Amino acid sequence: MIRKATGQMTGKVRDAYLALVRAFPLTSIRSERQLKDAQRVMDRLLAQGKLGSGAAAYLDALSDLVAAYEDVHYPLQPASDADMLRHLLESKGVSQAELCRATNLAPSVVSEVLAGKRSFSKGMVGKMVGYFNVDKSVLTANF
Repeated sequence: MIRKATGQMTGKVRDAYLALVRAFPLTSIRSERQLKDAQRVMDRLLAQGKLGSGAAAYLDALSDLVAAYEDVHYPLQPASDADMLRHLLESKGVSQAELCRATNLAPSVVSEVLAGKRSFSKGMVGKMVGYFNVDKSVLTANF
């Protein structure tokens, strides 16, 4: 049974949305060709700058369809602990030595993680979540 959506679009918003749907229908993406076509449509919309409500709703829906296809065909692997730590240090603009001083982590342990010789331990994660102000799940993806 199909139900009417609440918060329906009306007037010019609906007209803009439907014009885009007619030009490029919102259906599941099933091939690389459809993916490339969808990306071109998204690029054109994004190049316009500020979008009206209808175009923004269309872009949101098309982006979801592209993401669903990419999640299946181009899955992202979690970053290594070394890559994650490098990123966090760079983002915060701190050195290894500053991290070690602030968290009481041994410099040799941090060096081994950055060299890919060691993974995060639960103790390290506990010390780093507060320092970097990130959720624990960011650092435990590889557990």
